[in-house]
Amino acid sequence: MSVLVTKKAPDFTAAAVMPNNEINDKFNLHTYLKGKIGVLFFYPLDFTFVCPSEIIAFDNRLQEFKDRGVEVIAVSVDSKFSHIAWKNTEINKGGIGQVQFPIVSDLKKSISRDYDVLLNEEVALRGTFLIDQEGVVRHQVVNDLPLGRNIDEALRMVDSLIFFQSHGEVCPAGWNKGKKGMKADAKGVADYLAGNAKDL
Repeated sequence: MSVLVTKKAPDFTAAAVMPNNEINDKFNLHTYLKGKIGVLFFYPLDFTFVCPSEIIAFDNRLQEFKDRGVEVIAVSVDSKFSHIAWKNTEINKGGIGQVQFPIVSDLKKSISRDYDVLLNEEVALRGTFLIDQEGVVRHQVVNDLPLGRNIDEALRMVDSLIFFQSHGEVCPAGWNKGKKGMKADAKGVADYLAGNAKDL
C-alpha cells in the first residue's frame, strides 16, 4: 500500500453532491481546499451498514472541524444520484440525512486508486487523509470494511497539526489539545519524560 504522508495529495476533479444538494460536476479538491486544512475520507458504499454511522458522526462534529478552519470531504464509488438518494433517506430508515459536506462520486474508481484504498477493484476501504494548507498529506489511516473509524481521533490529529504549526513543538503519545508539547531536541524529550512518562 502506498504511504502518501509527506507527499502532495493527489488532485482530482469529479462530480460531487454539495451541502445544499446541488451537483457540482467539476468539483476539484485543491480548488475547494484553497489553502485550508482538509480531511478527505473514503467509505465503501451508500446504503450500507457501518458507513452511515461514520458519515453522521462526521456531520455531528462538522462545526468542530469548521471552527478549526477544516473542510471535510467524503468519497465513494457510488453515483451522484445515489448520494442524493441516500441524503434524502431518513436516518431512521438507514439514510444519512442532510449532511453538510461534499460527497464525491468516484464512479471510475480513479480517486480511490490514486489514494490506494481501492479494494479488489470494487469499493474503497475506510481511508482518512489529513491534508495541510499546502496540499500535503500529513496523516493517513485506513480501516478494513468492518471496522468503523474514530472521528474524534481525526479531530485530535487536526489539533496536533495546528499545534505543531503554531508552536513548533511536536506532539507526544496521547497528546490532546490543551496539553504540553515537546521541544524536538534532547533536552526537550528529557524534560517532557521527566514530568510525564508515568502518564503515557
